[in-house]
Amino acid sequence: MLERVETFRRRRPRLRDEIVTLAHGAGGKASASLIEAVFLDSFGYQVGVPLKDAAVLELPTGEAIAFTTDSFVVKPLRFPGGSIGHLAVHGTVNDLAVMGARPSWIAAAFVIEEGFSIAELRAIASDMAEAAAGAGVAIVTGDTKVVNRGAADGLYITTSGVGILPGGRRLGPELVEAGDRVIASGTIGDHGMAVMLARGDLAIEADITSDTAPLGELVELLLGAAPSTRWIRDPTRGGLGSICNELARDAAVAVVLEERSLPVLASVAGACDVLGIDPLYVANEGKLVAVVPQDETAAALQALRSHRLGSEAVEIGEIRVEPEGIVVLRTGFGGTRIVDMLVGDPLPRIC
Repeated sequence: MLERVETFRRRRPRLRDEIVTLAHGAGGKASASLIEAVFLDSFGYQVGVPLKDAAVLELPTGEAIAFTTDSFVVKPLRFPGGSIGHLAVHGTVNDLAVMGARPSWIAAAFVIEEGFSIAELRAIASDMAEAAAGAGVAIVTGDTKVVNRGAADGLYITTSGVGILPGGRRLGPELVEAGDRVIASGTIGDHGMAVMLARGDLAIEADITSDTAPLGELVELLLGAAPSTRWIRDPTRGGLGSICNELARDAAVAVVLEERSLPVLASVAGACDVLGIDPLYVANEGKLVAVVPQDETAAALQALRSHRLGSEAVEIGEIRVEPEGIVVLRTGFGGTRIVDMLVGDPLPRIC
C-alpha cells in the first residue's frame, strides 16, 4: 500500500496530446501538462518550481511589485451576479491580493468580434469601471482588436495588473508547516455553477449567483489579524480541489480536508449532484483559501467574518506531514478518499 502511495505522489503530468483540447484550459492535470511541456520548457523556467498567481519583481530601490496577467473568455458574457467585465477586473486584482500585494493599476485589452453590439460593449466597459472603483484600482492603459464574424464568442478580454508589495510581507508554499490550518472565506463553487446554469443548456432551475468580488480588503484584514499567514490562493479554475493539490505538491505536505466543514450552498450542492460534478472542482471568483498557523486561526477567522465577503469563513482542514504531496478528504461517514487533480473539463468557459 505504501509503495502505491509513493508512486501516486511522484506522478507528474505528461503531455501526450497532439492537439489542444478544452481540457487543457480547465485548470487540472491537462492544464499542468500543457504549461510544463510547452510554455515552461520554451521560456526556460525550471519545472517543479511553484507557479504563483503573480510574479514578484524586486526593484532597484529595494521595493517590490507583483505583476500578473489573465484572459477572460466566459460564456455567457453576463450571468447572475456579474459579467465578463466584473471578472476581468476582479480576477486580476485577486491574483495580486493573494500574493500579499495591494492592487494599484490594470491594463485591459479587448478582442471584439465583428457585429458585437456597441450598447453591450459600453455596458461591459461600465461594469469594468464599477469593479475597478470598488477594488480601488485604476485602469490606465489598454488595446482593442476587431476580428472577423465567427472568430470569437463576441468578446474576449485580457487584463494585466500591478500591485505594490509591502516591505517584509512574504507568502508561499515553502512557508507551510505541519500543524497549520486551512481556512476558507466562504462557500465554494458559487461562480462556476452560476455560469453553468446561465448557459441555458440544462433544464435546471436554481437560485445561484456568482460570488465575483475583489479580495484586497479581505486579504488585508487576514494579514493584519494573522501576520504569520503562510499561503493564500483564490480557488478559480479547478476549484478548491486543484489549488489544494498544487499546495500539497509545492509544499511537500499532506492537505487533509474535512468534508463536514466544507461550506457549500444547498443549491450549489444540489445542482452539482444532478450534473455529476464534485463541488471541490467548481470555481469561485470572490473567495480565498489560506493556510495559517494553528495559534492564529481563531484571530484569522474572526477578522474574515468581520467583512461581508468573509462572513461565512470557516476552518476546513489541516496540514500534515504524510502522505506527502496528497490531498485527503475525511468524509462524513468517517472514511477517507484521495482528492486528485481535476481531470477533464466539466465546466466550460467559466472565467
